[in-house]
Amino acid sequence: MSARGQSTGSRASATRGEAFVDHDAALAFLNAHANFERARRGVKQEPFKLDRIRAIMDALGNPQDTYPVVHIAGSKGKGSTCLMLESILRSCGYTPGLYTSPHLVDERERILIGGSMISHDLFRSCMGEVKSAAESVVKAHGKATYFEIMTALMFLSCAHAAVDIAILETGLGGRLDCTNIVNPAVVGLTNIQLEHTDVLGDTLEQIAREKAGIMKPGSVAYSVPQDENVIGVFRERASEIGCELRVLGEDILYSCRFQSSTTRGPHPRVCVGDGEGSFEHLSVPMLGEHQAPNCGLALAIAIELRKNGFDLPERRVIAGLEATPRVGRLELIHERPMVMVDGAHTPSSIEHTLRAAGQQLEYDSLVVIFGCASDKDIDSMLDELGKGADKVVFTKSAHNPRAADPRELCERYRERSPKMCEYRDDIDSAISAAAAAVSGSDLILATGSFYVAGEVKAAINRRVSRET
Repeated sequence: MSARGQSTGSRASATRGEAFVDHDAALAFLNAHANFERARRGVKQEPFKLDRIRAIMDALGNPQDTYPVVHIAGSKGKGSTCLMLESILRSCGYTPGLYTSPHLVDERERILIGGSMISHDLFRSCMGEVKSAAESVVKAHGKATYFEIMTALMFLSCAHAAVDIAILETGLGGRLDCTNIVNPAVVGLTNIQLEHTDVLGDTLEQIAREKAGIMKPGSVAYSVPQDENVIGVFRERASEIGCELRVLGEDILYSCRFQSSTTRGPHPRVCVGDGEGSFEHLSVPMLGEHQAPNCGLALAIAIELRKNGFDLPERRVIAGLEATPRVGRLELIHERPMVMVDGAHTPSSIEHTLRAAGQQLEYDSLVVIFGCASDKDIDSMLDELGKGADKVVFTKSAHNPRAADPRELCERYRERSPKMCEYRDDIDSAISAAAAAVSGSDLILATGSFYVAGEVKAAINRRVSRET
């Protein structure tokens, strides 16, 4: 099914490159590029420019212009919004492309085509084309970054797969994020918080201006309810460039109520829009009250896409919401004992995660496996852990050079909380320590960063595979 009114056949890029001999070779090429997600120190502003990604995409024939795009930015909730919208579109018979970051286990998780990771063959063949394009612009623009290579790969693979629509999550900020070379049909803006202040600014208003940079003339933008100063920045930007802005609860009807049912337990329900085509009392599929505005945003974007020719019947929208994968968002990866992973990496997200786990699950004790980057608001995160965890096992990601030392985390935690804690220098031993502290009726929660969540998930999967 296509809403584009154009051929859905595979498109050739302007630059042809030889495919890598295997997936590992393509992955090695990707990992040879600077990865600022894992940079040891704060990143200077200079690497964030759009000239190089534009040149790469020009060399590839600008495949990102061959399908409609929804572009999502924000500090928290943008990945969840993308997942819900993707599941809605897929349930309605469309083939969406989805670009999110970071990944948990496999780099291909960042690019989904029709709900599945990009295939090894498509990854390998498209990476060959991206390699040729990136090398062709090195002299004029310098060497591409890891995220630029992945973004170019996403744009190209979506064109080759003839997606009906692409959903893009920004990586960092918005204005200078390398996904920001598209002309989106719809823009989504999730909750704005203080984050990456060394790059984006140290006030909510400054960060909001960076996020608002994804608005484009003629597009329609939707925002979740925000701090009034943030909304002021969004409205100013929209007025300057001729973008229509609609804020949930102000310009479009939005309401949320928390209720309990025998099948779902306590959960939020949302209403979005009014009159024909609105959605009333739909259950939020993600765990936690904080996911309600993200769900509302996904539904508001769905309402807008209907105006762009997408056929989104309510019953299929509901089915799509219910089928939304939780991937790294209070995702249950083992049942006895219960083991969940969550990528919470700010004090507020830790608070929301612990509260949601307590509301949704029945368990006796909560043991948290925790690791985070050294540049985070560590003390505030530790305070939140102390409110909900019965014991904390501190550890660190093996793949994040910015990871805080687990022994230091443990010492700082002991200064702030009387709760039990210990530390382990690697993920596998942290899992063993947590497992030794729980019974079948307890919960282990791995959180603090997507790196920790991903490595715990991979380690648990390996253990299960060995047992079976």
